[in-house]
Amino acid sequence: MARSLRIERENGVYHVINRGNYRRDLFINEGAHFSFEKCLFEACEKCGWILEGYCVMKNHFHLVIRTPKGNLIYGMKWLQSTFANRYHRFRKVHGKLFQGRYKSLIVEEDSYLGALQHYVHLNPVRAGICEVADLGEYRWSSYWYLRNRGSRPEFLDPTGALYAAGGLADTERGHRSYEQYLQWLNEDVAARKEMAFDKMCRGWALGSKDFKRKLLQSEGLLKEGSYEQLRFEGKELREANELIWENMLERAVQTLGKTKVEITSEKKSAFWKVWIASELKRKTSAPGTWIAQRLNMGAPQLVGVYVNRLHRELAQHPNPDYDAFISRYTE
Repeated sequence: MARSLRIERENGVYHVINRGNYRRDLFINEGAHFSFEKCLFEACEKCGWILEGYCVMKNHFHLVIRTPKGNLIYGMKWLQSTFANRYHRFRKVHGKLFQGRYKSLIVEEDSYLGALQHYVHLNPVRAGICEVADLGEYRWSSYWYLRNRGSRPEFLDPTGALYAAGGLADTERGHRSYEQYLQWLNEDVAARKEMAFDKMCRGWALGSKDFKRKLLQSEGLLKEGSYEQLRFEGKELREANELIWENMLERAVQTLGKTKVEITSEKKSAFWKVWIASELKRKTSAPGTWIAQRLNMGAPQLVGVYVNRLHRELAQHPNPDYDAFISRYTE
């Protein structure tokens, strides 16, 4: 069963991205930019969002949104549909505006929020629209509001970027220091890599493996019975699938009283490895390659051979030990 992965949390922080359909330019002039910004600000007021960063380019947008009420899905549906309706009426055109459902990554705040804000603020620089020194003149970004403090609406708070850049103050001096910080960051490839700039738009969550595991656990997706043949949609959600498979494998290994050392040291066709492989194949969409690698079972095709042999043997001679394992594992 395939499904999408949308996690809504009170006070959750999200990186939200979408593009024009077929990557075409949507925000082709100041009027279009202003219209989208107006819709965005209305959505923030309507939903009680805190906007911690944003940047609107010609054919896409980046938003950093905090949702005190846990209502990202409702708010984004309103924002995109309202903007599309206004766009169509004004330009007297029809058709799909955006390339599909928006993409959202839930963010591990303490470790990644500041870096995400820097990433969003540097968007016009990466696109070759302006230099860092001219970012303050790029109107359609939270960086402009950072430099123009008196124009900020109450729900817009990009000052977390200042704190993440070394505890800078929300003052003219702090803003100048932040510009210097962005200049350094734009020139330092190693620093951008350390901040995971290459992962800011990938996957379903921006954070550590433990953070992602806890998210899945909070959604009830790591409980026995919740992942019967569960598979999340899209290649970028493979990591979520693998976290679920790993949790199932670890529970099975613990149930059998085995260790990671024994996975490596015992033979590839060890009966308990085959038992676990059988459960993984029965209850998940984990491929043979993944199972063979995690259980040290040799070539991927051997997984199917061992499991089919087990099923034939059980059909002829029921195994009380196997039944006991299944009973303990699923209790």
